[in-house]
This record gives sequence, structure tokens and C-alpha cells, in this order.
Amino acid sequence: MKQVKDAGFLYDSSLMASDDAYEILLDKQATGVVELPIERIVDDFPYFGGSANGGMPNPDAVEAVFRAEFDMAYDEGGLYILTMHPHITGHRSRIAGLEKLILHMKSKPGVWFATHEQIARYVKTTTR
Repeated sequence: MKQVKDAGFLYDSSLMASDDAYEILLDKQATGVVELPIERIVDDFPYFGGSANGGMPNPDAVEAVFRAEFDMAYDEGGLYILTMHPHITGHRSRIAGLEKLILHMKSKPGVWFATHEQIARYVKTTTR
């Protein structure tokens, strides 16, 4: 983590240590680097990219998992980071599932669609 801090990074997404964003500590000291945790359960690769034809080719089933994870994060007032790869989710049927998910998200009051930078800056201003 020292190299990440010394390089001046605002955020990192490699630790997978929580469901929500937090400032990373190094030797019990704040680093100024925010962890934006990703999770394999909301990553398209394990479902579609696991083999040549995809591990689970049913986009509706994957969308249901992504939706359930979003709904729980929403109910908890937490963070939801969806990891999408253009060469995996960029297929027609998978884009249709992503569109359904986004429409569902937009139907919920108070949902904020943001970049990683926006989230990291928000965390830094609200956790000090």
C-alpha cells in the first residue's frame, strides 16, 4: 500500500475487505487512499467468462444476482460497484440484462451513479 500512497493514488480496488468504501490505514495511520471494494459476485467475468462459451450463459439469471446484490446494498444504504468488461457484457443479450438492472436502479429514490473518483472524494470528505 505504501507504493500506492507514494504514487499519489486517490483510490484502490484490490483489497476486497468490506462491502463499503473506507480509507486505508498503513501502520494504523490514514493513507489518504480510499478502498473501493469490488466483489466477484457483482463481476461479469465469473458468470460469462469462465470458459470459452461462458460459465453461465443465461443473462436473466446473472441479472437476478446483480439485482439482488444491489437491492441489499440499497436497503443498507451502502455501496454497489458493478464490474463489467466490454468484451464480456458487450453482447446483445447481456446488454439487455444490464439495461434492465439500470432501469431497476433508477427506479429507487436517492441512487447516485458516480465514478470511482467521485466516490473516493466523497468518502474522503465524509469520514474525517
